[in-house]
Amino acid sequence: MDETQIASLLKSSSLFPIPQSLKLSYGTAGFRGDATLLPSTVHRVGILSSLRSLKLNSSTIGLMITASHNKLSDNGVKVSDPSGEMLSQDWEPFADQIANASSPQKLVTLINDFMKKEEILIGGEGGRGEVWLGRDSRPSGESLIKAAEIGVSSVLGCVAVDKGVLTTPELHWMVRAKNKGLKDTEKDYFENLTTSFKCLIDLIPSNGNKISKLVLDGANGVGGVKMEELRGYLSNLDIEIRNTGRDGGVLNESVGADFVQKEKVLPLGFGVKDDVGVRCVSFDGDADRLVYFYVTSGDNKIELLDGDKILSLFALFIKEQLNTLEGKVLSRVGVVQTAYANGASTDYLKGLGLDVVFAKTGVKHLHERATEFDVGIYFEANGHGTILFSEGFVSLLVEKQKEMSEGSDEYNAVSRLVAVSNLINQAVGDAISGLLLVEVILRHMGWSVQKWNELYKDLPSRQVKVEVPDRTAVVTTSEETEALKPLGIQEAINGEIEKYQRGRAFIRPSGTEDVVRVYAEASTQEDADSLASSVAQLVKSFLGSI
Repeated sequence: MDETQIASLLKSSSLFPIPQSLKLSYGTAGFRGDATLLPSTVHRVGILSSLRSLKLNSSTIGLMITASHNKLSDNGVKVSDPSGEMLSQDWEPFADQIANASSPQKLVTLINDFMKKEEILIGGEGGRGEVWLGRDSRPSGESLIKAAEIGVSSVLGCVAVDKGVLTTPELHWMVRAKNKGLKDTEKDYFENLTTSFKCLIDLIPSNGNKISKLVLDGANGVGGVKMEELRGYLSNLDIEIRNTGRDGGVLNESVGADFVQKEKVLPLGFGVKDDVGVRCVSFDGDADRLVYFYVTSGDNKIELLDGDKILSLFALFIKEQLNTLEGKVLSRVGVVQTAYANGASTDYLKGLGLDVVFAKTGVKHLHERATEFDVGIYFEANGHGTILFSEGFVSLLVEKQKEMSEGSDEYNAVSRLVAVSNLINQAVGDAISGLLLVEVILRHMGWSVQKWNELYKDLPSRQVKVEVPDRTAVVTTSEETEALKPLGIQEAINGEIEKYQRGRAFIRPSGTEDVVRVYAEASTQEDADSLASSVAQLVKSFLGSI
């Protein structure tokens, strides 16, 4: 690193002193916290993004300012790799190091050492770097974008391109498209969605039923606003949008996918009198999660169709198309879940004859496993997920389609699969594309939301957390379904599980605090509660409690 570059980094870093006692860790959500504490962090992630671009031969990198489902006063920052996927886990330790560097001088030393190790060149031979910036609708995003721009441009030869207010999935999609040499604007994103949606609607059998109006809870975030824009492109979707934030509603406050999924009650703006039986859907604050729900009677409780139910609907539809092509198209289809997936959903998916595998908690781990299949479907219960199609499999489908008679069952099945691969976001979970695919499939099946909910009945479950002196004393398998340490605890847990019909339980250490999380399910809520309690007592007896 030459003197000019060192001076540039020192000058820009001095504008954003790191708050005392700030300690951050880069995870699935990137960095996240109180927005007033984040300018130095966002600035440094801007630097990282430029270095990532230079490392990957001047590929375009994405930097998103969002705190997703967190409260309005929070914000965050995360990075998209050229594929549109999340930042490579190999770079997460470096992200932690520079975010927590105590001074500009310490920061420059870390960057210089990292550049040598990664053989990153700046200027001249290093080429130009490019970082696309996006932010959700939080007011704090405006100043944080400026911090990111200064960070990006402090690496000589690198430029920041502000793409404005976007959903997180939009930015990931646009970055992916840019690096693949495809059309990459927000308008292109909308047109891709609407074209694919219309194709799938046109392929619905003539006996497919018209579906009633859908009501969207936009979480007072960017997703509701973007759906209002997209609605202008969609003549074949009857949707009412509430909680757009235009009426003074507060982002994620008693609204949104996270609130609905956790509390299992109606969000603000929905009434038990007018909305009974109506098909409803909630986005989270940056529109990368969705859950469906409906209210059954005159109280505030809801029937929730979470990520497991969405995954099951998608898997059923994909399986139906592949069954039509049996013998003509060979494929490996896999469903990826975490240990937190309800056991009833896993049983249902296995009953379809699908390969169900488990991954460590965190969407980046599910995404990675899903890439191992020709068609990989993953969702967390919180509503974050997507369907990944390998490029080779899509190419195979397109070639096979040429050999088929237009309008035949096989031709239509291939056409549906290709359209789904275009509709569903291939980079990251996307509430908008997920909504459109759910709506297509329900219309294809002729199902109401109540009929969809009957695919299976969730087993009662309970989650508790136990504060412990040292969470690292718990070591689990990579799927987090069994505990390897402390020795003997898994045998004790198994002994408790055997006492309950359809019992299942596991423990896993928190990634951020000295807490061990306990999950339990059984055939009744009373048994699930009892099993969770007994496993929590085992954790205390093996590890001690605070």
